[in-house]
Amino acid sequence: MRGLPLLAVTIALSLPLPGSATAEGVALPVTSRAITHFTFGSDQRIFGKLEFLGGISYSSSNPLLGAVSAIRFRADRQDFVAVLDTGHWLTGRIERDAEGRLSGLADLNIRSMLNEEGQDENVKYQMDAEGLALGEGEVLVSFENVHRIDAYPDPGFMDARPARQLPLPFPRRELRSNRGMETLAMSPEAGPLGAVPVTVTERSLDPDGNVFAAVLGGPRAGTFAVTRNDPWDITDGAFLPNGDLLLLERRFRLSDGVGMRIRRIDGESIRPGAVVDGEVLIDVDLSHQIDNMEGLDVVVMGEDDIRLIVVSDDNHSILQRNLMLEFRLPPGK
Repeated sequence: MRGLPLLAVTIALSLPLPGSATAEGVALPVTSRAITHFTFGSDQRIFGKLEFLGGISYSSSNPLLGAVSAIRFRADRQDFVAVLDTGHWLTGRIERDAEGRLSGLADLNIRSMLNEEGQDENVKYQMDAEGLALGEGEVLVSFENVHRIDAYPDPGFMDARPARQLPLPFPRRELRSNRGMETLAMSPEAGPLGAVPVTVTERSLDPDGNVFAAVLGGPRAGTFAVTRNDPWDITDGAFLPNGDLLLLERRFRLSDGVGMRIRRIDGESIRPGAVVDGEVLIDVDLSHQIDNMEGLDVVVMGEDDIRLIVVSDDNHSILQRNLMLEFRLPPGK
């Protein structure tokens, strides 16, 4: 996106999406290109509190690939599950070079998600998947527009209808049509919340202008709020091993430009009725290798090696890119 006028980016975000997929899963060819520098023309590695490790941009001859809104890695730290806001599952694995840097994607497979009636190839409005969490024996997905959290069986989620639907933690009238439950993340067992899902909306606001959020189980079940810092909107989140919540945020406005930042919320502060805020770990703009950053996951490579992997939603636009970026949270931070 280097040199791309902001107006063109605005137009790209409003372009229509490609047609529907076939009903059965499809193997996707993929081409990847390594990103070695986060700032154009600079060897800088530290950005705020994070160290940039590398990344990839990727594409496919199959137009279905794109519009990634959330990603979660399996315990092997290679295989992943992702959802697209077009109502599709995407699975695959990452590849690394000899130095351990991201180098590509492999074994990609995509399939249209089934609704509760067992129907696939549904219109985007009905299957606007935004948040994703891996639970015990199930995959949880939050949807915008038709607001809900569906639980799919795991394994077998790609070919199954939802096994159950979680109760909405907020009155439906409080959820904005395209600003709903953007984040869905599992808190770690060892954290203060226990092993429960947590959801945070993109920009559904309480009377004080704070963002609606909720813990969906455990001893601290209930709603809380996250301070909104205009013009930032929350696009995803993931938990650190100690139970702190990382929130990925996007800035997109003609007057402010395009930006990405990550905020760290103290897990101990999350409780019913609380309004939480936290330290900004990184805050960057289009002078860096970013796009419309939508998905975030935490991958623990070792006790002192915690990685953050961030992915973009290209909106199926030729003016945008599918990116996967990797950062390290330095030990003790």
